[in-house]
Amino acid sequence: MTEAHATHPLPDKAEFAHVRDWVFDLDNTLYPHHVDLFAQIDVNMTGYVAALLGLSREDARVLQKRYYQDHGTTLKGLMIHHGIDPVDFLEKAHAIDYGVLTPDLALGEAIKALPGRKFIFTNGSVKHAEMTARALGILDHFDDIFDIVAAEYVPKPAGSTYDKFMALHRVDTTHAAMFEDLPRNLLVPKALGMKTVLLLPRDEGHEFTDAWEKRSDDDVHIDYTTSDLTGFLARLVG
Repeated sequence: MTEAHATHPLPDKAEFAHVRDWVFDLDNTLYPHHVDLFAQIDVNMTGYVAALLGLSREDARVLQKRYYQDHGTTLKGLMIHHGIDPVDFLEKAHAIDYGVLTPDLALGEAIKALPGRKFIFTNGSVKHAEMTARALGILDHFDDIFDIVAAEYVPKPAGSTYDKFMALHRVDTTHAAMFEDLPRNLLVPKALGMKTVLLLPRDEGHEFTDAWEKRSDDDVHIDYTTSDLTGFLARLVG
């Protein structure tokens, strides 16, 4: 990461002039961290692990987070080690209140104005992505959603999952950009030639569950960081 990118979160429009495919993660990316929608999912996943294995919530959470770090998602760890039904897990994990989200008209206009195609690329389900994007008022601005089912339950940051997404949509990665909230999920996009943008919490004191979720000075694969997705995109189309 260059010093300029580290200190100036708003982009140089010219550096994105070649981009024709815009790829967005979902949770904590299309809505900010402080909304904390994902916290509801996190609680549901802990409950699922506790019920499945007869663990206390404390022990279930420890195991849940271990699987998340080791396998990219809690779901993948549970599939590998316990042979669970992924459809059942996704339904229960995403049984949440989307009412905490409100329409973001400015974000919708900024996404709509981007030249080319727009995609949601998530480790969640299509249903969850649709519910989230609909609550934000931005669903109609996307060309498609690539979810964990389309990835055959192999989550980001696995290179094979990016390959599936790129091949399905015939994405020229040298003319694409990816927006994510987890640094490790931008390693492959950068290696493929994409512009990479990391979404940061607006609150500098935000507590990450795991240290590896945080940006570090070694994350040279991140081109830009911002805590204001709407402002960032508006700068590109304004």
